[in-house]
Amino acid sequence: MNRLISSVHQELLPRFRIESVDPHDPVKVHSVPEPWQLIGMGNYAAVVYHPDYPDLVVKIYAPGRPGFFEEVEVYRRLGSHPAFSECLYASDGLLILKRLHGVTLYDCMHLGLQIPQTVIQDIDKALDYARQRGLHPHDVHGGNVMMYKGRGLVVDVSDFLHEESCSKWDDLKKAYYWLYRPFLSPLRLRMPYFLLDIVRKSYRFLSRLVSRLKQLGSSRSKRR
Repeated sequence: MNRLISSVHQELLPRFRIESVDPHDPVKVHSVPEPWQLIGMGNYAAVVYHPDYPDLVVKIYAPGRPGFFEEVEVYRRLGSHPAFSECLYASDGLLILKRLHGVTLYDCMHLGLQIPQTVIQDIDKALDYARQRGLHPHDVHGGNVMMYKGRGLVVDVSDFLHEESCSKWDDLKKAYYWLYRPFLSPLRLRMPYFLLDIVRKSYRFLSRLVSRLKQLGSSRSKRR
């Protein structure tokens, strides 16, 4: 671990370039020094790993983006659970985490991989466990939950201290049971990324619209 920490600070960070243009879209990574490899990008951070340490990953936050200290606290509360990663080191906007292997549900749709019901059930149980630890599962969607050997994993927990309600996981489950299982799963369709991106952006737009309409309705009710 000490060798990895040294490599992160001396070799990775000086030549790693990351930028967040829009907090609602994935960050952009402009430079990754060899032999480090980029394996994931979220809205606030990117994840890389070193081939000599295949079971560990380094998560680096983009400059100016919040959430680092909150994520450290989330991992402290989660402790050890098979569906979550663990934080082994944290400093100055970077975390070294236990690596979770698998394929995101988003990529499963692209690859035409069948998603068994056990994956959804495992994630449900993991989110219940998080709630029992005083956390509030938030922003759980197809891009940050994974499938590995038919089991479900939760990759991104950075927003689990947000107390406001979030329906993304419930909405995904509805789509899974009402649309995916009866119609898409038997066909093993491979969804192109551009189509998945359209679905993602359309869902985001509709979610904002519904939220805005609820706010307007609430404001009118208070004025009466």
